[in-house]
Amino acid sequence: MLDFDYASLDTVKYWARMMVRRFKLGGFLILESSENCFHVVFNRRVSWSENLSIVGWVVLMTHHRSLQMWHLMQCIKQSMTLRVSPKGDKPSPRIVYREGSQDGQIRSFLCYKNMMEGMMDSLLG
Repeated sequence: MLDFDYASLDTVKYWARMMVRRFKLGGFLILESSENCFHVVFNRRVSWSENLSIVGWVVLMTHHRSLQMWHLMQCIKQSMTLRVSPKGDKPSPRIVYREGSQDGQIRSFLCYKNMMEGMMDSLLG
């Protein structure tokens, strides 16, 4: 997964496609978390060390400062996280683009996202 803040959708698509080809990730899903802020989820399951290496490669190639900070925070927390629910005045991230295989980690992510949204709906009524 990736958290691309302050980027265009075209830029995010470009880098997602590059990653799918270079690292054989199968496919990807792009969600918009707020204006010009995107989350990318890839279909192939990878190990923690492979994930850090892949995201590190993207950080190095893009020179994207907010992606670099997100990557560092994931290393510190020792887990990869993306927001799936509303936050303050921001709605839940919404799907804006899909490409390639969607039957692996993307399916798992969407099941989790739907479960969390259902719980939030129940709580907020």
